[in-house]
Amino acid sequence: MSKPHDIAGLIAWAKRDEWRGTLAEFIDRHRAKACEAAGIDVDEIADVLGEDAATVVWGAAFEDLVATDLPGNRNLADDYLRRRGWKEGASAREYIAGLRRATISLYEVSGLVPGESILLRDLVRGDEPVRVSEKLGSQGLRQWDRIATRVIPLREGAVISGTLMLFDHDTSEALLASLRKTRTKAPRDVAAIAQEFGIEADAKTLAEMMTPDLLLAGAAFMVTNLWLDAGLKAAQGQNRPELLNSEGDPLDFITLHFPLLPKAKPEHVRQALAAIPGFRQEDPGFWNWLDEPGAKPRSAPRRRKATTFFSTMEDGSLVLGTLALKGRRLSLEVNSMARAERGRALLEPVLAGLVGSPLTERTDLEQMLETERPPPKPSGLSPEEERALIRQSLEDHYRHILDQPIPSLGGKSPRAAAKTPKGREKVVAWLKTLENHSAKRPARDPIGEYDFGWMWRELGVEALRQ
Repeated sequence: MSKPHDIAGLIAWAKRDEWRGTLAEFIDRHRAKACEAAGIDVDEIADVLGEDAATVVWGAAFEDLVATDLPGNRNLADDYLRRRGWKEGASAREYIAGLRRATISLYEVSGLVPGESILLRDLVRGDEPVRVSEKLGSQGLRQWDRIATRVIPLREGAVISGTLMLFDHDTSEALLASLRKTRTKAPRDVAAIAQEFGIEADAKTLAEMMTPDLLLAGAAFMVTNLWLDAGLKAAQGQNRPELLNSEGDPLDFITLHFPLLPKAKPEHVRQALAAIPGFRQEDPGFWNWLDEPGAKPRSAPRRRKATTFFSTMEDGSLVLGTLALKGRRLSLEVNSMARAERGRALLEPVLAGLVGSPLTERTDLEQMLETERPPPKPSGLSPEEERALIRQSLEDHYRHILDQPIPSLGGKSPRAAAKTPKGREKVVAWLKTLENHSAKRPARDPIGEYDFGWMWRELGVEALRQ
């Protein structure tokens, strides 16, 4: 007796002479475009991403073949069940029949019971969330992850197919956009072809026929190629977003070291800096360089995949850099070359006769990422006290940030954005990103255990937490 959901027999059937060529065509369609874009041969997927990724691609193509009606009323699952189904147990036959009817889609993990089940929300069809029994997958996923798979309803409860593709947020959004574009474009294309053959079919009628199920059934290869493309780009270091500061300049960490001239005294430097309105003194040896009052961070142009980084003071003032006076050296730290030149132009006229020409120290992002951080020094607190301190710090940080401009919210604060329907959609996406990143922290990490529920309630979007 075969094990429940064991489809080894069906897989072997797909490798028979009568099906082998068709299966090869499906596999090629599910990987060729991504491999071509990455400049690798299709047989190199395992070398670049590992055997598991190659197996996922094979499984996605195989399941697509199982669910596809081919010319001549041919279908792999129907053929197998008709000719060899008597060898399978009832559970295996039910699973194969369910896989034959299942359509791949993009789901959001909206609930988890590790080791037992997952609650999935269909991001394409918009149906009510469905709970599926899943032991292994439920242990590796996190709240608000996005996955592509097939949900198979069975008598004992729904399950997911053997193929599961984890999507990052940007790639999942690209997939949803591609599906929307396909659904809009396909009826026009079909109507144009029909018109050439003298068949009366208007785009509106065809659009109504283009159901989400029909769209997804024809787009299974697109799902795999987008997932594979993202993986290959990550492996080749091509998927990093462009990092910008609040002025739209590429992130580049620059420090200008101004040496004090022999006769210059630190007090003279402090007096001179007091004449520059943008430099706010925090203590005798440190200043924050602030932008003009009311200045807001600029969002990255839509045509560019970019992430904007900025910091603000408690009053909302944008911080452009910092200035430190240590011994016989005055150091300006900024995050772009353009800002370094701007700071130098501000400082040199005021500090003429006090400092010499600066030495430039540049540290690019790659160097910062590669630099090994020393282990933190013992705090002297108990583990419970450290956790309480971290929780309080997070609480203070997030309460402050609710009233600060966020680039992904169009430069609005979460509290302001939550006042409009479209703004609430963005706020929900932002909160889900925070929770998802937190959930991926190591076990027992106080950041990973932080409860964001109060933020949903305070922003009035708790009902959308699904």
